[in-house]
Amino acid sequence: MTDRTDTEVIARGSGLTSSEVAERVARGEVNDVPVRSSRSTPDIVRANVFTRFNAIIGVLFLVILVVGPIQDGLFGFVIVANTAIGIIQELRAKKTLDSLALIGEAKPTVRRDGAAVEIHTSAIVLGDLIELGPGDKVVVDGEVVEADGLEIDESLLTGEADPVLKKPGDPAMSGSFIVAGGGAFTATKVGREAYAAQLADEASRFTLVNSELRNGISQILKYVTWMMVPTAIGLIISQLVLQNHDWREAVRRTVAGIVPMVPEGLVLLTSVAFAIGVIRLGRKQCLVQELPAIEGLARVDVVCLDKTGTLTEGGMDVTGLRLLGGAQEPYVQQVLGALGASDPRPNASLQAIVAAYPAAAGGSDNWRCTESLPFSSARKYSGAAFNEPDGDSSTWLLGAPDVLLPAGHTALADIDELNNQGLRVLLLARTARALDDPAVAADVTPQALVILEQRLRPDAADTLRYFEEQGVHAKVISGDNAVSVGAVAGKLGLPGADHPVDARQLPTDRDAMADVLETGAVFGRVTPQQKRDMVAALQSRGHNVAMTGDGVNDVLALKDADIGVSMGSGSEATRAVAQIVLLNNSFATLPSVVAEGRRVIGNITRVATLFLTKTVYSVLLALLVVFWRIPYPFLPRHLTLLSTLTIGVPAFFLALAPNKERAKPHFVRRVMRYSAPAGVICALATFVEYLLARHHYTGAGSLDAETSSATLTLFLISMWVLAIVARPYTLWRICLVLAMAAGFLIVLVTPWLQKFFALKLVGTEGPWVAVGVAVAGAVVLELVWRWLRIRDNEE
Repeated sequence: MTDRTDTEVIARGSGLTSSEVAERVARGEVNDVPVRSSRSTPDIVRANVFTRFNAIIGVLFLVILVVGPIQDGLFGFVIVANTAIGIIQELRAKKTLDSLALIGEAKPTVRRDGAAVEIHTSAIVLGDLIELGPGDKVVVDGEVVEADGLEIDESLLTGEADPVLKKPGDPAMSGSFIVAGGGAFTATKVGREAYAAQLADEASRFTLVNSELRNGISQILKYVTWMMVPTAIGLIISQLVLQNHDWREAVRRTVAGIVPMVPEGLVLLTSVAFAIGVIRLGRKQCLVQELPAIEGLARVDVVCLDKTGTLTEGGMDVTGLRLLGGAQEPYVQQVLGALGASDPRPNASLQAIVAAYPAAAGGSDNWRCTESLPFSSARKYSGAAFNEPDGDSSTWLLGAPDVLLPAGHTALADIDELNNQGLRVLLLARTARALDDPAVAADVTPQALVILEQRLRPDAADTLRYFEEQGVHAKVISGDNAVSVGAVAGKLGLPGADHPVDARQLPTDRDAMADVLETGAVFGRVTPQQKRDMVAALQSRGHNVAMTGDGVNDVLALKDADIGVSMGSGSEATRAVAQIVLLNNSFATLPSVVAEGRRVIGNITRVATLFLTKTVYSVLLALLVVFWRIPYPFLPRHLTLLSTLTIGVPAFFLALAPNKERAKPHFVRRVMRYSAPAGVICALATFVEYLLARHHYTGAGSLDAETSSATLTLFLISMWVLAIVARPYTLWRICLVLAMAAGFLIVLVTPWLQKFFALKLVGTEGPWVAVGVAVAGAVVLELVWRWLRIRDNEE
């Protein structure tokens, strides 16, 4: 609340002059910390090139270049191609993110040369006079010089839930945001000094952390490294010391044993899947401010929606005025016009009233505002005191009828009827108390009901239906009247909308609140702190919660939710803390984000199973070879061919395919549950065939024949792993599996490819035994896989 007579004494500063700004820029007193939306190009290149596994593969590639032939070094060229693809896709994603971040960047209003202008945050200089209004974020540290009922929420910095009423001379901290009133402050710290306090900006920067998918892959790679080192040492000793064949051949077979242990494409495909997800969503004007948000929204099972700006469009229309207590309509219209004129930054409801009852047309331009109380989501009303044209003084409140009037008041009966139609109703009431009186809303005299119609978003019903079909529970959480919110949600077909809950009746105990939230779908008269508590209560029951909103009253809940989604037209503070910003303000974009997340996490789980199956069978084969003290059964070219046909190419397609299955937790456990037994079966079947071939083939060239038979067995059983992972089958998936089989068949029947890959089946008995062993292994694999699937479903 601000006394206008005091405010008028405070000189409204004209801000810096152009020459003063130029001087400060020359001295480097600029807020030059860039708002980054993505990693830099050098960071992307380094992240893709300088990896542990690239180093291992690179060294082995150099070894093969020394001992030859070049076809045994094909794996090196594959790594180069993979790295290039990863860099290109991430650079494309960076370009998309940077362009979208520029569109969505907040532009604070500063006064320069006596005029208010919008500038980029990075253009603020020391001493700039920055204007503030509801929903604005304090972008640099400063000192308040003008305050008109200025209330700042500093909870993101201090944890203090209650807004702080600021007066001239008080500090304004970067990272806080305005919940009510307006004013201006002078920047006292810019650039790096202020950046340390900008927690809201930290939340909006591009990051790869806190992702179960990436953390899981890092954990898997750590296990793989532990397995690789001792196995590789044993293989090297086995092939070089214990065997008597040619040392070059020993080196080649040692390299062949080590290379497939490295799941080199897994990290690449994860990065590419995320990058392409960013690009796809960017085309739909969806800014992903934290990359794991794509993954996180796929795990969401509850989405909390703020009605205003999400289910309804931001604008409203006044459709009626019902007079109460013998009030005169011309007089009431003047009061409403004066109230609209008293707020320099009216909210959507007041904007509709201003449009319907302009001050000048109603004669209220002669009303002088002496005090004002800005609207607050926590209070649910605003107010102003006036000196009227006839010399009388009056104080008025405009807000929620069920907050301003006691229960059972006769006017509430009419209000319930209007709320049942989905209309928003505001009460205009006169009060005999001063605006700074804590009990200003007690014993008010109702004068009129202002009836507002909200515009439903045309795409909201389809979006709610999508969430219902996908098993995601939608909860509408609004500060409006519960009955009105329920009526709006009912028009959109939301299940449970016919039983709205008034949040003022909600228990404060978290468990008790969670019980109500589990069954309810629509909640009205929710305060900003309650929104936060409701998110926490849902999370306490194991739910992954997404929160959407566009107003300053949504900031705390957006910050605490697993995924925060803001509209592009929302307040600066809301956009700053949200992980996803819908720049086109279309609620219908959300299903695309959910689908993209499910595609990423579901498909990476699929391809991780392929890659780790290869790692497991490679490590086990190497160990078996060491213990049996026999030559490793493959050359690098054989495993390059198998990896390309059974993993590399199909994994690329599978990673980018549509996937609607909701993401499940425990990524590492689920991947290893399938890949470990699959890898063991592949290794045992291949090794059994290798031993049978060693017994069957004798004489010169026997090792080549043994290798070809073992390669055939490993290819066939690896193809069955691919066939299982590719389920459920669609036409393109069947074609993909058949194309990979055809590729191997072409190698077997083409003479120059036989020579290039040193792959030629000898006789008829040996190859048919290889096929038989592969079929037996595939049967065991299928039985084990089905048993694991049944266990998964039981859990």
